[in-house]
Amino acid sequence: MARLETFTIAELANEFGVTHRTIRFYEDKGLIAPARDGQARIYSERDRARLAWILRGKRVGFSLAEIAEMLDLYDLDDDRLTQRRVTLARCRERLDALKRQRDDIDATITELEDFCETLEGMVTPKPKRSAIA
Repeated sequence: MARLETFTIAELANEFGVTHRTIRFYEDKGLIAPARDGQARIYSERDRARLAWILRGKRVGFSLAEIAEMLDLYDLDDDRLTQRRVTLARCRERLDALKRQRDDIDATITELEDFCETLEGMVTPKPKRSAIA
């Protein structure tokens, strides 16, 4: 019987570029649940996949509560279809929100550029008129 691959906290930290403390934080939040061998944590392939999901979710702006909700859907007996559908819907919502933010930022940049142009015209000294006119 083939042994499932396991990982140490150091291996996962190195692979994902995070600290041991970060991984323990996600463990404390109940998002990953490694086995124990005395004091040592033994992370499974499932823990590794969940950590990858958590970190990706954080990078794109999901809260830990949203990530936990999506992770919990993994355990439904539907070949992860519900998890994928919910995640896709959340991703689309996040994308729409970011696009709205980008539009707001673009509008603010345009307004600031116009304002700067107006102010520059007010602070640039005008040429003096000659007395011979």
